[in-house]
Amino acid sequence: MTRVALVDSGGANIGSVSYALERLGATARLTADRGDILAADRVILPGVGAAAHGMQRLLDADLVEVLHQVEAPLLGVCLGMQLLFDRSEEDGGVATLGLIPGDVIAIPATPSARVPHIGWNTLDDLADDPLLAGLGPAPYAYFVHSYAVRPGPHTIATTTHGRPWSAVVRSGLRWGAQFHPERSASVGASLLRNFIMEVGR
Repeated sequence: MTRVALVDSGGANIGSVSYALERLGATARLTADRGDILAADRVILPGVGAAAHGMQRLLDADLVEVLHQVEAPLLGVCLGMQLLFDRSEEDGGVATLGLIPGDVIAIPATPSARVPHIGWNTLDDLADDPLLAGLGPAPYAYFVHSYAVRPGPHTIATTTHGRPWSAVVRSGLRWGAQFHPERSASVGASLLRNFIMEVGR
């Protein structure tokens, strides 16, 4: 049985991520315990809300160093993905975990691209990566965000809202999904299944 640590970061999506994992037959332990997190076979960092609050929760729980020490596959979801990067423009500028190089910036609003970006959008330019296996051509996923990461060397899937943005990223055994897999129907279920069963094998 794969041991999944769901980091108790205080995000409002923790319950729905946990339920999505249960539907896949996985048991995720919600935890802020260093030992639990470092002993897990998979670690998921969920998050909803603002970067400063999310980082403060991790600092208050003494989890920043712990997340740097994780050697198992790690998946950041929504704000959790953004916190994996070096810095976010949100809240006047926030130093984040620095696990993946790059910055999170505000999505500029345009007449054709409202902010926040809320709703279903396609995943494009999918790389050959075990996390994305079996998602099919141009799969749809559900997004809710006002900040994003420009496509770069760690981008393994994009989405377009006014301009292209990173939808899924990877650096070594660290992955991030900007969308909500727990709200993305079969596409999200497939991505979570791949994370639990396929990556890092």
